[in-house]
Amino acid sequence: MSAKQARLIPYANRTLPRILSFQAGRHGGKVLVASASRSITYAGAPDIAARSAGRLAAAGVRAGDRVIVFLPNCMDLVELWFGAAWLGAVLVPVNTEFRGAQLHHALALADPALIVTDRELLEHLRDPKVRPATGARICVIGASATAVLDSDLPAAPLPAPGEPPAAHGALPGDPAAILYTSGTSGPSKGVICPHAQFFWWGVLTGEALDLSPEDVLFTTLPFFHTNALNTIWQALLTGATFTFAGRFSASQFWTQARQAGATVTYLLGAMVHILLKAPPGTVDQEHHIRVGLSPATSPELVEQFHQRFGIRLIEGYGSTETNLVMSNVNGGYAPGTMGRVLPGFEVRIVDENDSEVPCGKPGELLVRHSEPFSVANGYFGNPEATASAWRNLWFHTGDRVVRDGQGIYHFLDRIKDAIRRRGENISSWEVEQALLSHPDVQNAAVVGVPAEVGEEDVMAFIVPRDGSRPQPDVVTRFLEDRLARFAIPRYLQFVDELPLTENGKVKKYMLKEWGLSPATWDRDEPDISRRAQQ
Repeated sequence: MSAKQARLIPYANRTLPRILSFQAGRHGGKVLVASASRSITYAGAPDIAARSAGRLAAAGVRAGDRVIVFLPNCMDLVELWFGAAWLGAVLVPVNTEFRGAQLHHALALADPALIVTDRELLEHLRDPKVRPATGARICVIGASATAVLDSDLPAAPLPAPGEPPAAHGALPGDPAAILYTSGTSGPSKGVICPHAQFFWWGVLTGEALDLSPEDVLFTTLPFFHTNALNTIWQALLTGATFTFAGRFSASQFWTQARQAGATVTYLLGAMVHILLKAPPGTVDQEHHIRVGLSPATSPELVEQFHQRFGIRLIEGYGSTETNLVMSNVNGGYAPGTMGRVLPGFEVRIVDENDSEVPCGKPGELLVRHSEPFSVANGYFGNPEATASAWRNLWFHTGDRVVRDGQGIYHFLDRIKDAIRRRGENISSWEVEQALLSHPDVQNAAVVGVPAEVGEEDVMAFIVPRDGSRPQPDVVTRFLEDRLARFAIPRYLQFVDELPLTENGKVKKYMLKEWGLSPATWDRDEPDISRRAQQ
């Protein structure tokens, strides 16, 4: 079945249990999910889902309950998702990098009936700042005996696969998962993602990537974000195979992809930069990947990546709250752009009053859908944030974009990340792209910091490439041919690493908290050459 043919699946069948059962008969013993530990075939997937549901039921989970999985990428997590859906429960994967108050917030907000983790991550639940709600049972994957944190927080092995119950009669609009936003600018929000939203992720992304049953979809992205989870649906709907690694590693990526037999992969803009900055080698072409989905990648890097690795990079615009709203293969390939709007969605670009702006003028992107439940149902336990984001019957993305005369959309920045300097709006993303094109820059992030007189100044945090010592004045001169003068950073700060979320997004609120320091280089200092040598 092609992704386009999947559109013909009746509305009532657009749930995970029904799709698992439907595809089992079509693809039989073919592998649906592959890993180093074990595989799941299409024919075996419904039974695994049912037995996993029995396992959750034995742990006290019922239809409608939330099940938190605090686990790294692993086959157990996939099976738990299948089982939760079969039981009518809701999977809540939590970022494995969350700690302390951040982890407590994620656990408390979901109000789970069950928390599933492993022995290593279990230790982080000891923290008094975390302390899961007393009503939540804690189970450990792989534990052979009861493990006790203390008298208030017992943990036990997850029950063995139990008697398989009949599939719960979930509806396409029922929640399949609650996914936390990255929390780059504040506390994470829990996005309520219905079954039909994942269905449409699979259909629309499958069409954009032209997936077929012969494809092997390989990801290193974390299962607690929508990209990796909806990739499972892309495979499921098209008869392809899904496989994964624990996390992204530039040194191991090509070897892992080759061993997996990957033909399709999933990257982020930062990952593209990192792979291109690695020394060239024979592994560059020793793979079978034909296409990669890679949001937020500049046209120059798209071309460089294709020349070096032989992979066509496709961009698609979407978010945890929406779906694949745009694709840059829709209506003709437009590399390095958000592309054009896909059927089933309407978009507007508006000013601060939600009034639409003319073509060519930047504004906030608003999205509206026509297919039922093809976007999120709102934010769990946060009706105020839901009402604010979906005000005036449009979802407010928080992204600042512009549309050109050909109907192609271009990303400029997050609204909160845009910098206002001396009457000019500056895209931090565009400044970052210019910095990343410098051969000695491994990574970079740009924020606005308070100016001495009104508005903001531009500050760049730069991670040098291993073994390099770029001089700040040389870096700013490098930018002169690539940026308007007002966009060139006044301040440069060289750091060993940037504070990142698990999926590679920079925690810019932390950079703003860091602000200026004695080590910060100031372009407006009278004696730049002296400062550059310090």
